[in-house]
Amino acid sequence: MDKYDIKRARRELYAPPAKDFVLVDVPELRYLAVDGHGDPNTSTAYAEAVEALFTVAYTLKFTSKKTLDRDFVVGPLEGLWRADDPAVFVTRDKAAWSWTMLISQPDWITEDLVRTAVADAAGKKDNPALGGVRLLSLTEGTCVQILHVGSYDDEAPTLDRLHRSYLPAHGLTFNGDHHEIYLSDPRRTEPAKCKTILRQPVKPV
Repeated sequence: MDKYDIKRARRELYAPPAKDFVLVDVPELRYLAVDGHGDPNTSTAYAEAVEALFTVAYTLKFTSKKTLDRDFVVGPLEGLWRADDPAVFVTRDKAAWSWTMLISQPDWITEDLVRTAVADAAGKKDNPALGGVRLLSLTEGTCVQILHVGSYDDEAPTLDRLHRSYLPAHGLTFNGDHHEIYLSDPRRTEPAKCKTILRQPVKPV
């Protein structure tokens, strides 16, 4: 059985360089999603959201393999980040951040499969975030992205360079939420070696 892996199937979206920003065209993709607000380092809701996403994602993986004979690699955690003032991402004022945490899904995963997986997960463990898990279709279109290697709090200089230098120099502006893709597991990787894709949907000024 071939195992679908988003990082291989969409390599151009999941393997950017670490030195320079690159432009990519992101088509419609599907994700498990949960919304929330606040500092991800201290928010109970954030921890519950991430746990709920992975619980449902692995439930879907096993269900798909068993009932559809189609297997897939559970994708990395991703996040859409937004705020009234984008400057808070550079200043790292995390209490002002709102987020939608994501895990990509193959195109054969349906709303009915997600609802069943959520119900199965809720029957095994009480997690209030499970009620907020949904299937989201997202089309980001033209995006600028780069690979950040290091701790999450060291992203500020790269984001500042994106906001103040790259976008103005190329006649571009924001066209959607700041998107991060976490290629490393922070529980098993020292901060200096964590790999995170920083993605920003853009449009001409």
